[in-house]
Amino acid sequence: MLTRRIIPCLDVRKGRVTKGVKFQNNVDLGDPVEMALAYSDGGADELVFYDITASAERRPIDIGMVEAVARSIRIPFAVGGGISCVADMERVILAGAEKVSVNSLAVRNPSIISDGAKAFGRQCIVLGMDPVKSQNPSCPSGYEVTTRGFRDFTGMDAVEWARRATDMGAGEIVVNSVDADGTRAGFQLEVTRLIAEAVGVPVVASGGAGRPEHFPEVFRETGCDAAIVAGMIHSGEYTIAQIKAAMAAAGVPART
Repeated sequence: MLTRRIIPCLDVRKGRVTKGVKFQNNVDLGDPVEMALAYSDGGADELVFYDITASAERRPIDIGMVEAVARSIRIPFAVGGGISCVADMERVILAGAEKVSVNSLAVRNPSIISDGAKAFGRQCIVLGMDPVKSQNPSCPSGYEVTTRGFRDFTGMDAVEWARRATDMGAGEIVVNSVDADGTRAGFQLEVTRLIAEAVGVPVVASGGAGRPEHFPEVFRETGCDAAIVAGMIHSGEYTIAQIKAAMAAAGVPART
C-alpha cells in the first residue's frame, strides 16, 4: 500500500497565517515562514500555502513569501491564490514552489489547466475546489463547486468538474469541503470518496480535521492519497507526529 501524505495548510492573508470556520471569522496565527519551518522539522510531508484573499481582491500572490519559504524548508510545497496566467505560475515555480494550485481561475478559464500542464508538466498543476452540499439539479453528485472563497456558486457539479480538470491536465485535486472547513468534526467523507473514485490522479482531502483519528478514517473510507491539516496543529493541540502515530496504529502507512 502506498504511504499517505500529511500536508499542513497555511492560509495567508496580508502576510500572516490565519484560520477561520467555513471561511469566516479568521484569526491571526503567526508568520508563514516560521510556521513552515516548524512543520517541516515536525514531520510534514508537504506544505500548501493559500493566499486566501488574492483572487477576491484580484491581486498577485506574494512572491517574496514564496521565496522566503523556499529558502527555509526542504520539503515540497504548493502555492495557490492570486494566480491569473501561466506567467504567474512560472514566477511561483521559479520562486521555489513545486506545485501551483488553481481554483477560481480554473473555473473562469479552464484552459489555464492545460496550458500550465503543457508548460510545466501535469505534476505541477493542482486543482483546488471548494464543493458544498447542494440541491441544485445541475449537480447530480449532490455537490456544487463554489469559487472566490465560497462567495460564488457556479452551478457546476463537483465530480464532473474533477473529471474535466484531470482530462485537461490537472495532476492532483484538493477537495476542500466548505461544509466541514474549520469545524474539526471530521473530513467530509462522501464528496472526497466520490471524487477519488472518479479520477485517476491523487486526491487530497481537506477541511474538518479535528483529531488524529480522523486521518486513518479518511484514508480508509475514501481512498484519498493525502490529507490536509490546519487548525488542530496550528492551535498546538496536536502534532503531526501524533497524527502519524494514529495512522500507524490503524494500519495506514505514513511517511516517516
